[in-house]
Parts: sequence; structure tokens; C-alpha cells
Amino acid sequence: SFMISDGVSPSNEGRGYVLRRLLRRAARHGKLLGVDKSFLSDLCDVVIEQSGGAYNELVEKKDYIKKVVSLEEERFKATIDAGLNILSNLIDKTKKDGGGILPGEDVFKLYDTFGFPIDLTREIAEEAGLSVDDSGFEERMLAQRERARQARGNISGWSENAKSALGNLPKTEFTGYTNNTADAVIEALISDDGAVEKISEGEFTLVLSKTPFYGEGGGQVGDIGEIISSKGSASVIDTKKTDGVYLHICRMTGGVFSVGDTVKAEIDSVRRDAVRRNHSAAHLLQSALRSVLGNHVEQAGSYVDDSRVRFDFRHFSPMTPEQIEKTEAFVNEAILSGTSVDNYETSIEDAKKSGAIALFGEKYGQRVRVVKMGNWSIELCGGTHVSNTAKIGLFKIISESSVAAGIRRIEGTTGLGVLTLMEERDNLIKSCAKELKVGNFSEIDKKAAALQSELRDAKQEIEKLNSRLAESQTGNILSAVRKVGKFDFIAYKTDGVDISAVRNVTDRIKKENENSVVLISVSFGGKLNLVAACGAAAVRNGANAGTILKEISPIAGGGGGGRPDSAVSGIKDADKLDAVFKKAEEILVDL
Repeated sequence: SFMISDGVSPSNEGRGYVLRRLLRRAARHGKLLGVDKSFLSDLCDVVIEQSGGAYNELVEKKDYIKKVVSLEEERFKATIDAGLNILSNLIDKTKKDGGGILPGEDVFKLYDTFGFPIDLTREIAEEAGLSVDDSGFEERMLAQRERARQARGNISGWSENAKSALGNLPKTEFTGYTNNTADAVIEALISDDGAVEKISEGEFTLVLSKTPFYGEGGGQVGDIGEIISSKGSASVIDTKKTDGVYLHICRMTGGVFSVGDTVKAEIDSVRRDAVRRNHSAAHLLQSALRSVLGNHVEQAGSYVDDSRVRFDFRHFSPMTPEQIEKTEAFVNEAILSGTSVDNYETSIEDAKKSGAIALFGEKYGQRVRVVKMGNWSIELCGGTHVSNTAKIGLFKIISESSVAAGIRRIEGTTGLGVLTLMEERDNLIKSCAKELKVGNFSEIDKKAAALQSELRDAKQEIEKLNSRLAESQTGNILSAVRKVGKFDFIAYKTDGVDISAVRNVTDRIKKENENSVVLISVSFGGKLNLVAACGAAAVRNGANAGTILKEISPIAGGGGGGRPDSAVSGIKDADKLDAVFKKAEEILVDL
């Protein structure tokens, strides 16, 4: 309860993993004590009642704490139910083979594929008198991490090369909060081969004494622009930052650059303004979510560029349309208020006293930068922002979705991005109106509802016609019955009758003749299927519709199966149907 109130959510790493292990261990021991239902959220009531007086945040976040605990317990129950069966079989097999150690490969598969906790596997193995091949497990864990590291290497390898070539360069002076340009000196040039004194072509990394280019961080994309000297020019295609040193990722466009050259650095100000709008909107969005959903909402990640804002936050359920509408309205109300946006540095203690929201888990120095938007929002942030909320223009939520357990994601846009979105949707509405042949947009929903009603009626009529068509063929189907082994076997081909109507017929036949085995091919809507059915007596005599289809379908390039009394499979080659029927006869003769 305390961990969740402090902002920790169950996850597979860091503090979140500690919380997950604690909750799952408690749930497992409850199960061992004979508690079959979920119970941990009820225990939260006891903790909050006893400690809420001294720790008010427990009371404030009571509903959220209980919801997080309840969801985690339910997820663990699903994991346990699936994993215990597999682990039980693994333990039985190991004992049967005379071994005392569960193989690392199998334990890793249980962990990696099914999410079964390794510590729980060890605990259950010990209870069964076995141990776990920890070295084999760790070997596969290391191999998995190495694969992940190599996958990242192609993306971030340049950064490692750049870092190794930086030496002891001083921190770059960032002037981009107030300036779009800066006169600076080239401190370092780094190519694929490391540090160089001059460069005249290709892509490279450049370090300046000072820069207006924002280095990617805090969820904000790095700036782009250009750097020009009397001897050369380059496009800046991205900007990174490491240990206070700004890395300009450049592509040479002419001439030559040398270490020590004086250059003019200029950002793409139009793009930066769009990024500012989206970043400031992200701050207002967090305030809106806390207002609409509750103070348990905390940022779990963000990304802002010139086209959109993506904001991940901790919440346990999908937002309702009404909540999304209220959130959007909150942000736009703040925009329309024309509130001044203030940026200032202060001590971390004073920032916290002022109520500034900090990113959970982030490490801050003694001095921090605060971004305050009147009474609407106050956060610790090193990014770039508009000077007034009115400059955001307008905010529109594009989507709300889940990205992980307990983590929701909102994507939105601002300013001209909203205009582009509205134009796209307006064009879509016009296209729909044209297809529906309505002159007034307000009539679209009525016309769509009318068409849906017509479609339902048409489907019902088609189903009736299909049933009549199938029924009309019932006599022909019944006349095809032959004695094959112990069974009354029917093999029949249909064309133009849908599968549901055929299944109705086979169901009727197997009820009327319990010793029947029915096999009908269905050609409808460009698809070819086999429908099999066995009456109750036929099943008792060994016939199995699912098994029969599983064996005969591959002859016609298909596959499928089902229950002993009813099964369906898809096939591809209609020319092989006679061979399929013949194989079915052979199977029945042998039963």
C-alpha cells in the first residue's frame, strides 16, 4: 500500500518488480493456506485504517491502491493457473527420469514464455524436493539480454563512439531557452573512426562551445537546423545530450569544418515552435488527467515532437468517452485563458514545497527548473515551452489506449496539427456523405442507421433462404446414406449454401439417426469447408468427427477439427473431395 501510494506500479524491473514479487508471494502463500479467492485488496483496508492517520496519502489514494492490488492479484492468478500445470508436469517428468534438478532451459521457457516468476519456480521445486539449474537459467537470460543489446546497438552505436571520443570536453552552454541562433566555436568533430580535426563529407557528430539546439531528453525530441561557417555548412538532423555535452548529428552540405572554427548555429524555429506547443500541452494534459481521473495519475513516459504529443500515465482502466471529453476541455480551457508560462530555477526543496510535479524515479540535482502555467500546471522540466498558453492554439486528443498493465497512453496534437486532423476528418465526412448520397452532414448518422437496419433485414432474409435451400436438399442428403462398417455414413457435396445452414442440417440428421456419420462439403462465398457430424450412438461406437477431419482434411490441402460429435475444417482443393470421402470410409471400416 505504501509503495503504490508513493507512485510504484507492478512491473518487471526496478521498484516495480520488487512490488510485484511482494504481492505475488503474498498471494501464493494465501493460496497455500487455503484462500482460493482474491483477498489482498481487503488487507489494504486494514493497512489504510491503521496507518491512514499518519500517512494521509494512503487515504487519498485508497481506491487506486486497492484497484492496483486487485488487478495484480487477478493477473497473477491467471499466470499461476497456466504455469502451475506446466511446472507440475515438468516436476513429474524430472522425478520420473530420476533427476533432482529442473533443467534451466525449461525453467527459462516457463519464465520467458508464460511469465512464471523464477523465484516461485525455485520455491515450488524445493517443496517437491528438487532444485533449479540456476546456471542454465542465467545462461539463457544473459543470451536474451545480449540479443536485446545487439538489437539496440544498430540504433545507438554512434552514441557510444561519440562518448569515447569526447574526452574531457566541458559541458555545452545551452542558450536555446531564449535564442534560436548562437555564434559558437567547434570544440570537437567525431566521425565513425572517432575524433578528427576536420571533416568535409558524410555524416558526423559535432560539439560546440554553446548551442541553441535542444538535446533530446525529458521526452522532447532533439532540434534540427543548420550550422554555417565561412568555410563550410552542414544540416543538423538530430541533437543528443550526454553528461551535459550536446551532440549535434550533422550531414555536411558543403565546404569543410575544422576544430576551432567559429560557426553560426541556427535551429529550425518553425519546428521548435510546434514542439513547444506540444510540450506545453503535455504539461496541461497531466494536470487535466489528475483533475478528471484522480491524483493517482502519474507520468509513466512521454514523447513530444513537432507533430504530436504522446503521454503515458498510470491508470487501471480505459478512459470513458466522457472522461476523454472532460480532459480535452480542461486543456483547451487553459489554452483559452491566455495564461503566462513562467520558467525559473530554484532549489529542489522549494520546488517540492510549491507543489511542482516531479517525474517519479527521476534523479534531480539541488537546483531544478520549474515550468509554471498559472494555477493550471506546475512541473519540474528542462524542456522548451511556449511563453503563453494561448500560443498552443488548440488541443485535440487523437487516441487513448493501453500500452502495458496499468499504463494508459494518450496521443494528441496542437496548433496546426489540429487543423490538419480536422481537415482529414472533414474530408472523411465528405467522402462518407458522397457514398451515402446525403446532401447534409447531419443526415449521415440517420442514413447509416437506416442502411444498418436494411443490412440486418437482408442478412436475416439470406439466412432464411439458405435454411430453405439446405432443407430442400435434405432429402437428397438422406438418400445418400450407406452402411459403412458399423455406421450409417452420408457423404455429400453442396454448392451455394452457407456453412451455418449446412450445420443445422447435420445437427438434425445426427439427432434423428444416432448411428449416423455425416460428411458434407460446403462451397460458399469463395471458401471450401468440410462439415462432419456423428450421432450419439456413432460416438459410442468409436466415431469422432474431430479426429476424422484432422486425418482427411490434409488430402485436400486443409486442416481443422473439433468435438467428437461436430467438427469443421477448411480445405483448398475441390478436386480431391472424392479421395477425402473415400479416406473417411476407410477410417470408419477400421473402427
